[in-house]
Amino acid sequence: MLIDSHCHLDFPDFAEERDEVIARARRAGVARMVTISTRISRFDQIREIAEAYDEVYCTVGVHPHQAAEEQAVTSVERLVELSRHPKVVGIGESGLDYFYDNSPRDIQQAGFRIHAQACRETDLPIVVHTRDADEDTARILKEEGAGQGLRGVLHCFSSGRALAEQALEFGFYISLSGIVTFKRSEELRDIVRSVPLDRILVETDAPFLAPMPKRGKRNEPAFVAHTAAAVAEVKGVGPEELAARTTENFLRLFNRMPAPAAGPTPAP
Repeated sequence: MLIDSHCHLDFPDFAEERDEVIARARRAGVARMVTISTRISRFDQIREIAEAYDEVYCTVGVHPHQAAEEQAVTSVERLVELSRHPKVVGIGESGLDYFYDNSPRDIQQAGFRIHAQACRETDLPIVVHTRDADEDTARILKEEGAGQGLRGVLHCFSSGRALAEQALEFGFYISLSGIVTFKRSEELRDIVRSVPLDRILVETDAPFLAPMPKRGKRNEPAFVAHTAAAVAEVKGVGPEELAARTTENFLRLFNRMPAPAAGPTPAP
């Protein structure tokens, strides 16, 4: 069985067929899905989705794209309060996105630190989004206690080797999306070869970044099986071992989530 460590089931792409999307994920061997918060102001909808499905859990947080518009409602106290819900297993996604710069960088950085402080107070892992911001991401994580109590994951990893090595030194995990299956991603696959198997997670980031051979379609949690098969090939292990190891890794990091019952082996 597999766990989709990062998807966005609250997005409009899934509004008309969420039941069917969850059912297809089950049939693909996906035992758990984490629907990730991008806005505190939308947390009620995210929580309701997590409450509606046994397999779905969630996070609470603000994406760096929305850091400016959500600044007034983003506080350590609010994150801690919302994180008390039993279906919340992490805080984020938060971090830095210097590719789009949809929010001013100083506001992104301030929000990132707020999320990190909330993680320290709750002992929940932080879900980190980083794009074109490797040095600042590593610096802020270190200053906020990564490796000394702050734990988490770099989601949808597509950064450079230096950040991967720094994250591993911090004790963080590396989550791989459909990007690892793309033809142009040989550099990423080369980094993945050096990441220990006990520090890898898999995700879809659905509805974005559908893996090969589904590229060009709307992504969904069932497709994490294709990403997992590609990662297994890169790591030189069988898909069953990859599924088992990534599930173990996920449950070690997101330790508020109960372990799923054994399910069918996902189809590649």
